[in-house]
Amino acid sequence: MDDVTRISALANESRLAVMRWLKQPRKHFPPQPHGDFDELGVCCTYITEKLGIAPATTTRHMRILADAGLVQATRVGKFTYYKRIDGALQQLGRDLSQL
Repeated sequence: MDDVTRISALANESRLAVMRWLKQPRKHFPPQPHGDFDELGVCCTYITEKLGIAPATTTRHMRILADAGLVQATRVGKFTYYKRIDGALQQLGRDLSQL
């Protein structure tokens, strides 16, 4: 993934907040009845509630992060879970340090 796409994905207050929350999901989200934070990530429903926005808007934000390679989406039944890809963030940091 190119740097411009990754930087653009993070250049939004809501998406940046989600990335911070996904770093420590147990601190920022209530326990999930289905799906382990470590295995699957955080259910999109919880992200929507925390952001206080419409589900379609959350889906759009998460699609942008996923397309940039910054989160992994996992569909389980009717729910989608999102997990940070820390390696992609680390690589972005290394790339930016080369500027």
